[in-house]
Amino acid sequence: MAHHNGPRKKTRYKFKKALRKRGIAPATTVIQKFDVGQRVHLVIDPSVHTGMPHRRFHGKTGTVVGQRGRAWLVEIRDGNATKTVITRSQHLKPQKI
Repeated sequence: MAHHNGPRKKTRYKFKKALRKRGIAPATTVIQKFDVGQRVHLVIDPSVHTGMPHRRFHGKTGTVVGQRGRAWLVEIRDGNATKTVITRSQHLKPQKI
């Protein structure tokens, strides 16, 4: 058996969409804007491959630090380290206050 180490390994259940959420995501997820300092949730949309962050950050909450082209820079605590994740807006949801 072949051993695979792709970026989506061990994501069979983690990246699974709900039954009624399958297919193409609405266009509003692409055009959403965020302010610097705004808190966002990283919820990876498996149907959008571009700008997809690493699977370890799925479900994490971070702070928007800036924008790089069409992508957003999000600062996340990973253990004791602070990491900057570059991701597209399709994988981000604004945090409700």
